[in-house]
Amino acid sequence: MSPKIHPTKDGSSTLYSEQFSQYYHNPNGAATESLHVFFESSGLNEYLETATSLTILEIGFGTGLNFLLLLDILKQRGSKIPVKFYSIEAFPVSAETADEFDFSGHINHQELNDVLPDIFKNLQPGINHKKPVGEVDAELNLFIGKFEAFKPDELQADFIFHDPFSPEVNEELWTDEVFKKLRTFSKPTTVLATYCAASKARGAMCASNWHVARATGALGKREMTLASPSKEKLKQFKRVDEKRLKNRYLNNDF
Repeated sequence: MSPKIHPTKDGSSTLYSEQFSQYYHNPNGAATESLHVFFESSGLNEYLETATSLTILEIGFGTGLNFLLLLDILKQRGSKIPVKFYSIEAFPVSAETADEFDFSGHINHQELNDVLPDIFKNLQPGINHKKPVGEVDAELNLFIGKFEAFKPDELQADFIFHDPFSPEVNEELWTDEVFKKLRTFSKPTTVLATYCAASKARGAMCASNWHVARATGALGKREMTLASPSKEKLKQFKRVDEKRLKNRYLNNDF
């Protein structure tokens, strides 16, 4: 069953999945939460001030909102740096559905409204390469399939957007095996950001040798989570008790 479009309280669109019985984004504000979690709290906006290149890995392309917001930010900055954006999506929506998305209130360059429907056209299983905006050097590598089948060549991400459905309905993307695989796609300074603050999910990260920290959540949520191979990257945040959470996870104590 095709997911249904819903407006969120900040005016941006989300979808509701009957399969997972869950919204794709926070119904209080899809774009607001994405900007807070993946661009502000992660340090990505600050990183772009001096970056000479950028590689992002996203788990859960969904509506394509995070990629759209990134394009808008790059255009706003007049950035010419090469950007590679890898994303994984098992259940892509149709171009017709994407044509009904409304993110216009959260992007400065309204011509980008046409980008998402074109991205969702003629997608094939496996990697789909797209370069949707000529004046921005951003390449989208959209993998259609399950995470376990994703095997890119030489991917080393600066940032990981961990944005699948929640552990309650999509537990398979919140395991230590998943976070161990994500480590193989990471640099020593990579930052992983997610809206999720569940202790078991954090335990899975700790069991995979990520350093893990709490950050303030968006739109009234008390917390979100940041993780990195580097303690230095998390120094401004309060770290979780990694040893305790690791032991709890390994002993299935949740």
